[in-house]
Amino acid sequence: MRIRATVAASLGALALTAIAIPAAQAADHSGVRGAASQATTFAAKATSQTAKATAFSAASASDDQVGDTAISNVVVNGGKDVVLGTTATKTITVTFTATDDSGIDTSTGYAVLYHGTDMDNSDAGAVPSQQVGDATNCKTTGATTATCTMTITIDPRANLANYAAGSWKTWAIAGGTDGDYSQKENAKTFSVKRYSKLTTNASPEPVTKGKTITVTGSLTRANWDTSKYMGYTKQPVKLQFKKKGAASYSTVKTVTSSSTGGLKTTVTAASDGYWRYSFAGTSTTPSVTSTSDFVDVR
Repeated sequence: MRIRATVAASLGALALTAIAIPAAQAADHSGVRGAASQATTFAAKATSQTAKATAFSAASASDDQVGDTAISNVVVNGGKDVVLGTTATKTITVTFTATDDSGIDTSTGYAVLYHGTDMDNSDAGAVPSQQVGDATNCKTTGATTATCTMTITIDPRANLANYAAGSWKTWAIAGGTDGDYSQKENAKTFSVKRYSKLTTNASPEPVTKGKTITVTGSLTRANWDTSKYMGYTKQPVKLQFKKKGAASYSTVKTVTSSSTGGLKTTVTAASDGYWRYSFAGTSTTPSVTSTSDFVDVR
């Protein structure tokens, strides 16, 4: 128990802080790899009471398994995409179930998030606010089961760069009270996306029936490199119309955003109604629909 407490004290403090570096240096994410290594080292110490605990490799974050410990039901951010703008931080939870026939050592549960082909080649990431080795990281829910919960705050100015938008991975570890353990380099994939904005302006208002209505707008998204919103270029955006009194919108045409993210097209005025643009989203940018603009046709 003294060994376990010592490891927790010395390694836990280092895992408290998510990587806090300028976006320009976002490629240096040794902190994420370090946190994973710390969690592996602690779990090795915590489970070294039995002969089974001989294969933990503190130098490797890749998959590792001894015995029947299992990690399952991994959920990141409630199963939703993680979407961030330019400045506001976002706090999310990562939960997973750990099982072992002898019960779970709740101090061994831990998880970190990263972007990259694997942990050794990660180029962005974030670690929990919890310390490595904290027995409250997991809660025993049955004789063989525990639920582990990590709280992670992501700061777009410190943790992210534009290249990091898209698919991310969850590294997780947990150990049994009998020395069994499971370490997963990719326990769950999820998406981190750049917040998007979309506007619509239809004019003139009012307009004579049969005349031309010009519908302009702008599609922008968060630029994590500059902490500003920039135009999302060459993207298909749907122009939609809902006649006054109708229940739903219909797509009139698709407009491609310009080199600055601008949108512009014309339609013929036929009846009173609401105009809006709608963007379906991409692997790096969420879907967004603008507020509508009503045009009175006379």
